[in-house]
Amino acid sequence: MIRISQCKMPLDANEEDLKKEAAKTLKIAISQIDSLQIVRQSLDARKKDQLHYVYTLDISTSCEVEILKRNRNKNVTFSKPYQYEDAKSGNRILSDRPVIVGFGPAGMFCGLVLAQRGYHPIIIERGQPVEQRIQDIETFWKSGQLNPQSNVQFGEGGAGTFSDGKLTTRVKDSRIYKVLDELIRMGAHSEIRYQSHPHIGTDHLRTIVKNIRKEIIRMGGEVHFDTQLLSIDMKHGFVEGIHTNHGFISCSDVVLAIGHSARDTFSYLAQSAVPMEAKPFAVGVRIEHLQSFINEIQYGSFQNQLPNAEYYISYTTKNGKGVYSFCMCPGGQVVAATSEECQIATNGMSYLARDLKNANSALLIQVNAKDYGYGLLDGMYFQQQLEQKAFELGKKTYQAPCQLVQNYLNPHVINKPSQVLPSYPNGVVWTDLHPLFTKEINDSLTEALQHYENIMPGFVSSGSIMTGVETRTSSPLRILRDSTTLESEISGLYPCGEGAGYAGGIVSSAIDGIRCAEKIIGKYQPLSNHQ
Repeated sequence: MIRISQCKMPLDANEEDLKKEAAKTLKIAISQIDSLQIVRQSLDARKKDQLHYVYTLDISTSCEVEILKRNRNKNVTFSKPYQYEDAKSGNRILSDRPVIVGFGPAGMFCGLVLAQRGYHPIIIERGQPVEQRIQDIETFWKSGQLNPQSNVQFGEGGAGTFSDGKLTTRVKDSRIYKVLDELIRMGAHSEIRYQSHPHIGTDHLRTIVKNIRKEIIRMGGEVHFDTQLLSIDMKHGFVEGIHTNHGFISCSDVVLAIGHSARDTFSYLAQSAVPMEAKPFAVGVRIEHLQSFINEIQYGSFQNQLPNAEYYISYTTKNGKGVYSFCMCPGGQVVAATSEECQIATNGMSYLARDLKNANSALLIQVNAKDYGYGLLDGMYFQQQLEQKAFELGKKTYQAPCQLVQNYLNPHVINKPSQVLPSYPNGVVWTDLHPLFTKEINDSLTEALQHYENIMPGFVSSGSIMTGVETRTSSPLRILRDSTTLESEISGLYPCGEGAGYAGGIVSSAIDGIRCAEKIIGKYQPLSNHQ
């Protein structure tokens, strides 16, 4: 195939327009193009009066050799279509089925690949299947009745199921196409394969994760909900099985895809001397604006021709702390994301249409051991303390503390919303957010907000509000593993995904799950070969 890069097109260009431009670039007739595939589409919004899309296209044509011979255009190159290559199976006999702990993106894709190759994985998940999970979350949002095992953090699909479903990642790994192709096969729109900022939306994710579960079961795997890891049998440096709230499972290979909120499991692993290390993370608030304001500052006069706009901002303060936006949700809502009683944690969520009135984003401040202590679990305890403070500021209900940003910066401004109404489902308590954080964190957030108002007029002064507290941005720990085998010092134990400290988001977690599956495949013969 022939690849054309840097193909600049107007916002309303259709497939026929793309074919015409491709034919012009290649100096051939449109009729000579057998097929056209969009590889990438990104919006160039650097000049607000000249917005356009930039495409990368793959063209199939019978005159490919001739075109490449006479080509002098650096944006025209040879392209080889990606095809995922299955890992080669090992020779050892697998006496027990591999076990995966956690059914978020890492656990799902680890289980899917193992099932596709005939290894019949057993997957345990402490939470509920998505159908029951939706009911449990809606009950919490409406009545404040929390199920600690079935909520925004725990249950089928992991925390990503109740998010914007972003598929962007900085990871450079060809397995990303395996992830995207499987998501499409399970019900996602095909556009996610080429959009520069693809997302699925929580409404479609709920169907997709259920379809993945059904596919794993169809191919011989098992998925057990309401099943929590209690301990791991580890003898002489090898895994021999796991204990759950429903009994013992014999196994020699365990993939720990536990997610970033499994604090009880982190504590157990620390007590069991499984090698881990503390890692820095970030904490902050959810900031909300009117989506129409974000559209105007991002798109100008083109705002009515484009989907709701995103933004990304980053700033380094005088004290050296990074303050940045994270998980920005256009046309979305702030959600109650706690998994523990008497604590408040926030997150952001969007549906596929991204058509709600507010835009929201985490606004995070980097923290490290200087902020919370040098003990192995001190970062985790720091997260819990912040969530408990937020609960207290919310009058010890599951209402979240909320503040007008202008009031946070200037106490003389009345602390009440203007046009921006809080979207947090459990309700909010209007209060000062400064007691949440240390002076250094507050100073960093203040300095960053003032900077953002200077570069994006209205970021503060348009009536924006902040809701606290955002703590579950990434794992506070890394469960150590060998970079080649992906195993812990405990043979057969595979720390995996975001909770283990090796990923950050749906796609990178899924990729890490696939990598761990490949390592197990490389050791053993498929169970289907000798059953």
